[in-house]
Amino acid sequence: MGTFEKIYEIVKKIPYGKVATYGQIACMCGNPRLARAVGYALHSNPDPENIRCYRVVNRFGKLAPAFAFGGQDKQAELLRAEGIEVSDDYTVDLEKYMWNGL
Repeated sequence: MGTFEKIYEIVKKIPYGKVATYGQIACMCGNPRLARAVGYALHSNPDPENIRCYRVVNRFGKLAPAFAFGGQDKQAELLRAEGIEVSDDYTVDLEKYMWNGL
């Protein structure tokens, strides 16, 4: 399985109402230095319906300014639809919403 496929499989596991960080996904792939590759993979997501990349945020809980599937406002809308609070500066409280990876 290639790197992008590993990333996609992990992102599929992020539960409804939770988020993960790019770095967290990279660590779960076995290489904490792959955070940027996680971003590239999600930007070219072949199946956004099943690989819910909008659940991935940066290490500060900030949404992607160039979210590939409709921009930052769309990412915020999708997260809010799952009950995740997104602040006016497009940030999610990681202490409250971060997936524990189990």
